Amino acid sequence: MAAMVAVLGARMRYMQVDQADQFRLLAEENRINIRLIPPSRGLIEDRNGKLIAGNEQNYRVVITREDAGDVALVLQRLSKLIPLSPEDIARTVKETDRTSPFVPIIVSDRLSWDDLSKIALNAPTLPGVSPEVGLSRQYPTQQDFAHVVGYVGPVSEKDLEGVTDPDPVLQIPKFQIGKIGVERWMEDTLRGSAGNKRIEVNSVGRVMRELERKDGIPGADIRLTLDVDVQNYVQARLGNESAAAVVMDVTNGDLLAIASSPGFDPNLFVRGISQKDYTALTENDHRPLANKAVQGAYPPGSTFKLVTALAALEAGMITLDTKVRCPGYIEFGGTKFHCWKRGGHGTVNLERSLQESCDVFYYEIAQKVGIDKIAEMGRLLGMGQRHDLPMSAISEGVMPNKAWKQESYQTDWRIGDTINASIGQGYVLTTPLQLAVMAARVASGRAIAPRLIHSVDGETVPIVEAPNLGIGGSSLRAIRAGMFAVVNSERGTAKSARIAAPSMEMAGKTGTSQVRNISASERAGGVVANADLPWKRRDHALFVAFAPYEAPKYAVSVVVEHGGGGSAVAAPIARDMLLRAMSGGMPPLDAYPTAQRSRIETEQNELKLRLSTSTGAGKPGTQGATG
Repeated sequence: MAAMVAVLGARMRYMQVDQADQFRLLAEENRINIRLIPPSRGLIEDRNGKLIAGNEQNYRVVITREDAGDVALVLQRLSKLIPLSPEDIARTVKETDRTSPFVPIIVSDRLSWDDLSKIALNAPTLPGVSPEVGLSRQYPTQQDFAHVVGYVGPVSEKDLEGVTDPDPVLQIPKFQIGKIGVERWMEDTLRGSAGNKRIEVNSVGRVMRELERKDGIPGADIRLTLDVDVQNYVQARLGNESAAAVVMDVTNGDLLAIASSPGFDPNLFVRGISQKDYTALTENDHRPLANKAVQGAYPPGSTFKLVTALAALEAGMITLDTKVRCPGYIEFGGTKFHCWKRGGHGTVNLERSLQESCDVFYYEIAQKVGIDKIAEMGRLLGMGQRHDLPMSAISEGVMPNKAWKQESYQTDWRIGDTINASIGQGYVLTTPLQLAVMAARVASGRAIAPRLIHSVDGETVPIVEAPNLGIGGSSLRAIRAGMFAVVNSERGTAKSARIAAPSMEMAGKTGTSQVRNISASERAGGVVANADLPWKRRDHALFVAFAPYEAPKYAVSVVVEHGGGGSAVAAPIARDMLLRAMSGGMPPLDAYPTAQRSRIETEQNELKLRLSTSTGAGKPGTQGATG
């Protein structure tokens, strides 16, 4: 008996002294839970501090399997207090089964205060269920910045693919991260770091009190170079067209607006878009989900003549006095390559070829300079490359040369390919962003690069001075003079879109790119007008420009899908965009030609109405977390 007492005593000493810490820990874990606190997601603002993406208060209810026990039974009770369908219950049970038992699962969010109160009052009968006040992402500008900023959504398995050591906060069901645009590409900066809290629960899992809280590190706020008011104006000006437009600061590359129309409301995705709304977006032939400004790759049409002309000037193949006779076409290898003007332009020099957009002039000089030099100049002006911006699916476009065709099609480059490329047709494809970069580089003579991030957490992103393009000053002056003539001369293709105010005069280049082949019989009988064609068979309308002419500050590009002629459709939009950027408000009527002011005033009144009924851009948001 003495031996037995000795053994028991030794065992008691071992358990109460030697293993005291371990058993104390087990007891603590039985009554204390540790939960992650989602970090406060950083805000996204425009260059002037107006809110683009913020956070709004959100009432929700969560359930923890470890405390609930029979999850399905608890959810059945909960469904008598708040709307929960059988599908909602089944989904939540499935989520709890595949998630760690101590991780809270969001059952329902965006609840009313009354619903939240009902849950709190019935807490004793709902083990493991907790009402919470969280925050959800909110986009006050709605469609204006949808393609640029993007939206957030719950973490998916695809998001975690290839991540070897995921942030613990990503394991929280329904935790929202950036899916596209700035929200995605700046996710690590915007997300922040999670905090945690220690809570005491009773035997049925009801939270009794919070013992300790350690708040996380909030995400950094990001300020973009975009201007809410300019972006809002451009988006409204594009109206219901399937189009894209870019406004760029020539001096430093800042993007003031980068719009794609039609847009969509990103708030629909944050809240969980319905099948009806999603189908409406995907089946719309104007493709509202596509960011046409950076994803859309279009034949640049006659805007590309700036590239061909500069390549020829720099290669010494032409001078300012070089003349070419345009009879309306050239014939090569048994094929006729037509000028847009059926009867031809007669004898033209460089300036007149740009002013009247003569195709034959460029057919002839392109054969002399060759596609490789043209492609080299195109890349120098920003084409055929992916510009480094935090946006989704940025296209490189296509800036073809002999090697490209051999690699892509395993066939040799032909002279006919060069002729087509010289006027921005054939294999050449560019984005509206690239066209704006081209206009900015022609205007400045420097390798201006587009810039979207202005500052991060209050720290301004340094502006790197753009190097000189290395293009001769006389060549650039000749091209600028030709662009000025396009808009401001009596025979210019965009003369109806000129700016009358001397201090705001612009220089530009029209473009019309074909999306269909025109047969010989159609040419003989007369080419069918765009207005008489089905929408998808009409030409794309393009225009690039910069202003003021004497001291360039802004460059713009406009592409209207199937819009018809660049001079009639795209040029007036570009003019209005430049005037909006230069004036800082609604374009002044006295900047327009006198004969147009009455019509412009009517159009502006309609535009003001659209602007006044659009979303309230930049309204204050909640400084908080995205749960």
